[in-house]
Amino acid sequence: MAAHGSLAAALQAAAADQGPSLPLAVTPSDPLRHATITSVVPHRHSSYVLAHHYERGWTIWGSSNDRLVICGSTKDMRALPQVIRGWAEGASLDEIRQAATFDLLTGRFEVPDNNPTDLIASEWQWLLTDADGADWPQYQALIESAHAEPKLRRLYPFTDRWALGFSNTPDCAFSPSFVSIDSPRGTGDYTIREWWNGPALHRVSTAAEAIAITVDRIPADLLQTSSENPAQDS
Repeated sequence: MAAHGSLAAALQAAAADQGPSLPLAVTPSDPLRHATITSVVPHRHSSYVLAHHYERGWTIWGSSNDRLVICGSTKDMRALPQVIRGWAEGASLDEIRQAATFDLLTGRFEVPDNNPTDLIASEWQWLLTDADGADWPQYQALIESAHAEPKLRRLYPFTDRWALGFSNTPDCAFSPSFVSIDSPRGTGDYTIREWWNGPALHRVSTAAEAIAITVDRIPADLLQTSSENPAQDS
């Protein structure tokens, strides 16, 4: 990268035999470690490649309507151009995944029109994917149990310091929730609070019990609002 003067130029050189030049821009404040990707798809933005600081490696991020959709790291710079080109030229997420030689998809899918029903379903898929790779069985059980409950699946899920909460709309994610559920690590109980650092209201031994209490705590107005968004089957 130093020899080429920037990460963007180094990536262009690595891709010289893989097709047309890449739609990359140098980041003036950090040209050796950061390059911005420009996409023909208007809702794909905040997309870039970052060189690791302490070891040989690169990470690519791609956001769609302010939600991270692709994110992955590789030690092989030549693995990046196909992904960059696909993201920039509007290839589908499945096509980008097939072109990648490293784990890339976050679980979220793109929602170009930002409609709430699809955004909620996309966020649930991200949580399920994240929990599956977290090496934390109790947390995975909580996310899967919550997703299995139709009344919760209609709500927008979010985590705050790994505690699970819910909102009636993606526009107010991380707003005060009616519940916050902490998962134990190893032995211990699931702890139910009204907000992430509030006093413990209940401690139960299983995810199923935690979700049952959560459903009973859903405010009536939230149930009415969520009924307008049918639960997604996935």
